[in-house]
Amino acid sequence: MKRYIGLLAACLLVLSCGYRLRGTGSYLPSHIKRISIPMFKNLTTRYELDLKLTRAVINEMVARAKVEILAENVSADAVLVGEIRTFTVNPIAFSGEASADRYNITIGARIVLRDLANQKVLFSNPSFIYVKQYEVPEGSDFQSLETEAIGEVAEEFARTIVNNILEGF
Repeated sequence: MKRYIGLLAACLLVLSCGYRLRGTGSYLPSHIKRISIPMFKNLTTRYELDLKLTRAVINEMVARAKVEILAENVSADAVLVGEIRTFTVNPIAFSGEASADRYNITIGARIVLRDLANQKVLFSNPSFIYVKQYEVPEGSDFQSLETEAIGEVAEEFARTIVNNILEGF
């Protein structure tokens, strides 16, 4: 019985020390109820990359943050602006037939979340780099799976951005 009481006391001590589960908090100020997320600016040559990344960030923000997402700044409390600066796909592993079967997909972006009420920057990363390894299934080539690969990368890119914003990294 004493062991259980000691365990309970230790759990209460840990909870009272400010520890919390990752992904449950938000470092957004309490007055931020509506965030505008305009289409990210695409400085790369990859077609529709801006559309896919913006959509993924909006979806992730809707799922994680307790805020309304708007397309325009008119009634927004904050605005999240993104600029996609680089997009590269590089082969990193080859199969027995000398064709690439694993690629590094790299996205470089500039991300800024600005509080419109107080005119201050809440989050900024001028050189955010996201790298994802994508493995091509046997019998396929990357060109036929590129759209699917970019979709996966967009979701994980968005998850990382939103996590950084909400968790205060």
